[in-house]
Amino acid sequence: MEKINLSKHLYFYAVGLSYKKADAVVRGKFNLDTKTKTNLLEQAKSEGIESIIVTSTCNRTEIYGFAKHPFQLIKLICENSLGTAEEFQKVGFVYKSQEAINHLFRVATGLDSQILGDFEIISQLKSSFNESKSLGLINTFLDRLINSVIQASKKIKNETEISTGATSVSFASVQYIIKNVENIGNKNILLFGTGKIGRNTCENLVKHTKNEHITLINRTKNKAEKLAGKLNLIVKDYADLHLELQKADVVVVATGAQNPTIDKAILNLKKPLLILDLSIPKNVHENVSDLEGVTLIHMDNLSQMTDDTLERRKQHIPAAEAIIEDIKLEFNTWMNGRKFAPTIHALKAKLNDIKENELNFQRKKLSNFDEEQAEIISNRIIQKITNHFASHLKDENTSVDESIEWIEKVFQIGLATTKVTTSVVEEKYGIKLS
Repeated sequence: MEKINLSKHLYFYAVGLSYKKADAVVRGKFNLDTKTKTNLLEQAKSEGIESIIVTSTCNRTEIYGFAKHPFQLIKLICENSLGTAEEFQKVGFVYKSQEAINHLFRVATGLDSQILGDFEIISQLKSSFNESKSLGLINTFLDRLINSVIQASKKIKNETEISTGATSVSFASVQYIIKNVENIGNKNILLFGTGKIGRNTCENLVKHTKNEHITLINRTKNKAEKLAGKLNLIVKDYADLHLELQKADVVVVATGAQNPTIDKAILNLKKPLLILDLSIPKNVHENVSDLEGVTLIHMDNLSQMTDDTLERRKQHIPAAEAIIEDIKLEFNTWMNGRKFAPTIHALKAKLNDIKENELNFQRKKLSNFDEEQAEIISNRIIQKITNHFASHLKDENTSVDESIEWIEKVFQIGLATTKVTTSVVEEKYGIKLS
């Protein structure tokens, strides 16, 4: 494959798709498992992409990174999933520069979650960040940005009530079961799949239903046994799945399989059965709905069921957005600092030249010239002057570009050099923050 040179004129992008436009079937096509995400990162590195984070959950598959053109990132998703560029064009999104930053903040803080205030995404982002960092795919910008969104997420969780009520896909599924299955405490519940959503659902089932007839099945049995040991539940072999399905009143499917593992062919039912499919891609074939007595609910259906908890959460959106704006301002101030740093360095160099010329003049003119004292005083004056200019440029009300141009004109400092350096900073990050 042709190697792409991404050394100049890079822009920061967020590209991907989510539950907002892509249904569960389409999201399933673009879903990336752990191995595929690693392959994608290694491909990105081989193609010269310098900084990138990849996240793929039940609700979204997204890339945050630097490229000359967003298709370089879209191509990575398509080539490492079952999705096509044509499908991406219909449901995908592309955000650039500040819009990409804004999007990442909303995703990380639960404001863009399928269920408002669901904070599970932040741990997934941290994990993706750590993997990219281990491969040398995190630059200074992305490192600072991810730490800023983590800070915002933590502050919103601690200082607002937007996550009060512990509503998430797993909690919503348990709420649905309780509301729609009579005498749930005495029903047979089968949980198939003990990944993160499966574990959370299982814990919520035990806590809220007081049911003692919960059976766990997982392809890797020891994972199920580990969870069952904590909650005092029953574990069965994967080979017994078809038998346990016949016994169950409620089945919760939360596996990571790429194809359906349950269809009507393996169901031989003698009583009603509620099936909740919390998997992406879908792991329960739609044909189970052809069977009398079977009710199939997918996570997308659950997320559309609002309740009082979610309505209360909406009241805290303004407070969460205010926190995001404060932390974004800090991040943008840092970015502006990177932008004007070359000018401050050039100004200091210019002032030092003036100092040296003046000290040389005074050495020749004064026989008792105290060089050491003059050096100390002049250096302190230079530092105070540059500090004043730096404070001015850091002020949020300052037009950085205009101020930089004025400083360069007044002090006649390396105009070409400084402008080129500033331009490179802007082009490298693709963001104008002044």
